[in-house]
Amino acid sequence: MKNLFLTLALVFSFSINAQHAVMWAVDLKDGGEKQYLELESFYSEIHKEAVKQGLRSGWSVWKRTPKEGDEESAPEYFIFDNYSSIEQMEAGVDNQAIAQKVYKGKMSRRAIEKMFDNSAYYAEKERRVYTIKAVDFTIRSGGKIKKGDVATINLMNKKSDDFESYESEVWKPVAEKNILKGNLRQWVLAEVVDRSENAYEGWTHMAWNLRAENPGEWYSPSGFKWDKLWEGVESARDMADAVELTCVFSAED
Repeated sequence: MKNLFLTLALVFSFSINAQHAVMWAVDLKDGGEKQYLELESFYSEIHKEAVKQGLRSGWSVWKRTPKEGDEESAPEYFIFDNYSSIEQMEAGVDNQAIAQKVYKGKMSRRAIEKMFDNSAYYAEKERRVYTIKAVDFTIRSGGKIKKGDVATINLMNKKSDDFESYESEVWKPVAEKNILKGNLRQWVLAEVVDRSENAYEGWTHMAWNLRAENPGEWYSPSGFKWDKLWEGVESARDMADAVELTCVFSAED
């Protein structure tokens, strides 16, 4: 499970109207980062327009903070397409048509087509795809996701049917208390509902925590009742260590 965390980091910024997401874990070739970021910069204007048109509720790219012991296949970047409904997600987006609109007068049609033809695949070894559904989440404080925001995620494998109830009834109130204290911006519990054939197995859920910029002392309950509740939480799932990610590009409604 620890190695899985090192090779697969997920994050996505669910807001109240974002219930589904597609996550792309991007493993780059050596020396491919510059070309990859150039392409994402090109795509950022397309995604901003797609959000504006209501074709998706958000899009973001995050860079994983490397860790000692990372496997060779550990992804360097993650792309998240967020949707307000399954219908919106299944409708899809015509990126090339939007590109012709947003880059009209700025790039020639041929130059735009070249960007799509070259793509980032020359910079990438592999993309692994996961479809995510929100199970529960808090409000998000501090406004929209922006470049430089930092989040941590924990991959979890549920061990009992009451796992989600423990997370919602026991841990969510702690997260909400820390949001009120300015220690956290958002907590999300999400479930993986589909994955590509090359995607990693071994986990069913993830917890996402959007960090506050200047957190104070973390609120943590204590006492006999809490200890018993926490025993239930820990017995309901296996959870790996947190992984840190930093936002590089974002667009939200």
